[in-house]
Amino acid sequence: MSPANKLRELLSTRQAFAMPCCFDPISARLIEQAGFPLTFMSGFGVSATRLGLPDTGLISYAEMVDQGRNICQAVGIPVIGDGDTGYGNAMNVKRTVNGYAAAGFAAIMIEDQVAPKRCGHTRGKSVVGRDAAFTRIQAAVDARDAGADILILARTDARHDHGLDEALTRARAFSEIGADILLVEAPRNCEELRQVGEALPGPKLVNMLEGGDTPILPIGDLEEMGFALVAYPLTLLSASIRAMRESLRGMAKGEHPNDLLLEFAELRRILGFDDYFDDEKKYAKGS
Repeated sequence: MSPANKLRELLSTRQAFAMPCCFDPISARLIEQAGFPLTFMSGFGVSATRLGLPDTGLISYAEMVDQGRNICQAVGIPVIGDGDTGYGNAMNVKRTVNGYAAAGFAAIMIEDQVAPKRCGHTRGKSVVGRDAAFTRIQAAVDARDAGADILILARTDARHDHGLDEALTRARAFSEIGADILLVEAPRNCEELRQVGEALPGPKLVNMLEGGDTPILPIGDLEEMGFALVAYPLTLLSASIRAMRESLRGMAKGEHPNDLLLEFAELRRILGFDDYFDDEKKYAKGS
């Protein structure tokens, strides 16, 4: 079963799935090993870990698709990829969709921000006009319909400058164009979340970003509101940075951070050394 069909199968259950977001192959493998049925490659996370730079449109298509290819090859669960604004005009959007499909993504997110885009829960972002937004999603849908085996996740950031009604209008239009999944970014309160869940058709994604504009709610409440995918964009990145900083603080004092470390044997197991050595034995006689 292709990654896209695996995702379609999950969405057909009409339940909500928690989706911790990854930023590299090891974070994706940890998510899979923890039992989660899917993940999302965070553009914020990739920009942070690959470039050490903020999510303000500085990372390129080539860097994102290369990171995504490595992530998709590392796991068997479906991965949704952050495609930002599509990296150019409508023809660029089609190339981006095809490239993400070839890399192994189950779905790609295309958004309506002005390029260069930025994290949806930071200030200074703005969106393109309706016609330009609709053209982006149409190009993505056209690429899918022409043979790219990938779902289209259409995102609008219009809530920030234009209010929730405009965001809902755009999201409905995205659905009519043919988007498979919808995301209205950064609702401000529980009532807005409920409006999004009730007003829009089909599967919907919601971001649970700690410290962001949207309140953090239990997944059961979000499922009741009508959301199918509950993403945690920065939880693992934040936790890993905190652990590294605590380790470094101790080392700077001459201490060794033993309490924060995995056993070496567990680290080897997570990375697949044991499986590699077992497989290697099959070929030992012919070496």
